[in-house]
Order: sequence, then C-alpha cells, then structure tokens
Amino acid sequence: MLSSVKISIAASLLIFSAYGSARAQDLQSSDRIARGHYLATLSDCAGCHTAPSGQPYAGGLALDTPFGKILVPNITPDTDTGIGQWTDDEFAAALRDGRGHGGSRLYPAMPYPAFTKLSDEDVHDLRAYFATLEPVKNKVIANQLPFPFNIRSLLIAWNALNFTSGRFQPNPQKSAEWNRGAYIVQGPAHCGTCHTPKTVLGGDKTDTPLAGAKLQGWFAPNITTNSRTGIGGWSKDELVQYLKTGSNAWTLASGPMAEAVTHSTSQMNDDDIMAIATYLKDSGIGGDAIKVAPVAANDPVMKAGAAIYKDNCAACHKESGLGEPALFPRLAGSALVQSDNSTTLERLVLHGNRAVSTAFAPTAPAMPAFDWRLNDAEVAAVITYIRNSWGNAASTVSSKEIADQRALLARSP
Repeated sequence: MLSSVKISIAASLLIFSAYGSARAQDLQSSDRIARGHYLATLSDCAGCHTAPSGQPYAGGLALDTPFGKILVPNITPDTDTGIGQWTDDEFAAALRDGRGHGGSRLYPAMPYPAFTKLSDEDVHDLRAYFATLEPVKNKVIANQLPFPFNIRSLLIAWNALNFTSGRFQPNPQKSAEWNRGAYIVQGPAHCGTCHTPKTVLGGDKTDTPLAGAKLQGWFAPNITTNSRTGIGGWSKDELVQYLKTGSNAWTLASGPMAEAVTHSTSQMNDDDIMAIATYLKDSGIGGDAIKVAPVAANDPVMKAGAAIYKDNCAACHKESGLGEPALFPRLAGSALVQSDNSTTLERLVLHGNRAVSTAFAPTAPAMPAFDWRLNDAEVAAVITYIRNSWGNAASTVSSKEIADQRALLARSP
C-alpha cells in the first residue's frame, strides 16, 4: 500500500514538473513573440512590406530606386508566396547577409547592411513573431529592374564593395542608454538606409554617415550634430518629441518620414526613444557647421522672393519665419531649409503635403500646393529667399531645378 502511494506521489510530481516545464516554455515562447513584434516595430517592417490597401506584411509596395523599380516581397508565412518554407537559418541569412530562400541574393533595398548588426536573440525573436502572422497568398515578382541590374549575380561585386557583415559592438566608454540608441539607429531602425548619402552604386558613403540623402523624390535630412544643416540646434527633448509625435518647434514629419513615425517611432517605448535621442545628440558625427555667406538681400531674386513670400507664405509661416509650433514649420534657422539639397522644399512648395497624424499629435496640418499659382522662376525665387533670410544661408535654387522637379512630380502616381 505504501509503495503504491509513493509511486502515485512520484507520478504526480512528474506530471506537475512536466506541466510546469511546458508552462514555462509557453511563457518563454509568448515573451519571444512579443519581443519579436516590438522588434518588427523598431525595424518598421510593416512600413515597407505592406502595400497601400494591402494585407499587412503581404508585400507589393513599389520602391523606386536609381536603378529601377523593386516590389517589396511577401513576408507572411504563406508556403507558396511568402516565407513559410524558409528555414531559421535562411531567415537569419536574409536579415544579416542578404541571402534569401535557396541562397538567392537580395537587393540592398532590403537593408541587410544595417540588419547585419542584429543580435542572435533579436533575429530569433523576429522569426518567432513572423511565424505567428496570418498567411496571405500574394505572389510578388520583386525584381522589376531593367537589364543589367536585374542580374542578381552582380550583387557579389556590390557586396564586396559596400557590405561588411558583423554584429553591433557596444562602445565601453559610453553609457548603456547611448549604446542602446546606437544599436537601434545602426541596426533595426536602419536610419542610415535613408539618411546616409549614397555612392553612384547605391552604397553608403561611410565617411559621411547620416548626413542626408535623396530618395523616392524626397531628401532625407541630415541628422548629425551639425548645428546648421543637422539637428545640432535641437534639444534632446525636441528630438524625443519629434520621434514620438511627428512634430516639434522646428518641423513636422512628412513624406517617407511620416510613414516611419506612423509605423515605427511613435510606437516605440519611451526608453528607446530617449536612447535614440541620447545617441544622435552625442553621435560624434556631423562636425562643425561650415559658415556660408547668404545671398544678399538686395539681390533681384531675393527681392522677388520676398514679395512672393509675403503674398503666399507669411500668413502661416509668419514674416519672421518662426511659424507656429505643431502647425506650421519654423523656417528661420531650420536645418532642412538650409540643407545642401533643396529637393524636399521644392516638392513641398510645388506639390504640397499633409503632415503625419499620431495619437499624440492628431491634427495633421496640410501644406497647399502652389504649382498652379507660381511659375518655375517664382518658386525658385521664394525658395532662395527662404533659404537666405532670418539668419539662414544656403545656395540659390534655379528655375531649371524647379522645372525638373515639376516634371518628376507630374510623372509620379
């Protein structure tokens, strides 16, 4: 009888132990999926892998590159058209080495040059999350590039010139918060994919990281510590506010950055946003602002621009150029206004735009289009005026630049 009781107790303990172990595994799996979901937010995966009016992560979004069009692939776990048949090793290789299912080479529109810095744990967590998505059957032919850029074997040479595989290495001289921010910026958030200038081959100019780059018909601004063309004049709180809400006393997020704020930065936790701000404000990149002589106020173009500004812009942006915080961007002292590249200003004046709307700043003010009202010379004059007033200093903008931008916008969908 006693022996039977001992056996019964032992069996119960084994069952309880097995249940506890399974429960622990379930909790661990649940935690891993939750971390993966958050990492997908840090990486803005939905922003690229979801087409307008499409299913989440089912791909189909068209990316215009200097070499042609690429359609972003389906990354749901559908076994026919998604990544359902990929192994864990293939998933990791796609993220960190640019090699997909069966070893096929991926174009660097997939930001593996940044994702190569992801830790093993983060890769595993992402894999766990994507495995839980609803499979969506959506066949995407990603490679729409013209010859010879459609030949994937050319990427062997591209990688040799532009890609270095390796994980993020923390700086022991910096704080844990700084290193967390550096990891996010350089790795999952892949900020340099948009904000770092590119070579003629589309690789990052590693000697000028985060100094701004033209893409998708916009100019992703300089986000270094440069005080004239970067964010050196922003406080850390202003940078945090911009990432969280899409607006601050200096500017409003629009274009591709509005999408990044919507899908990614506004969804980040406060500690990570603060870490990003800590790193960017102490990145050690950007250098001192180069003094540039402004165009003289009595220049005929400046005089014409001043009159156009007063009639069309001053009501919102004020004659002082100070604008209205969270409604109309400040122009005086603006880094974007004084940028070496005026593409974004040209686009905004011609085409207009609506700023981002977030839960923290839902208003989403709009900039009207002036392409119908102002000719090329007038647009060039008012932009030149804005770039060289109230202490601003930047190069002039020509009528030809505006004509080219107008033609480009006319061809855009």
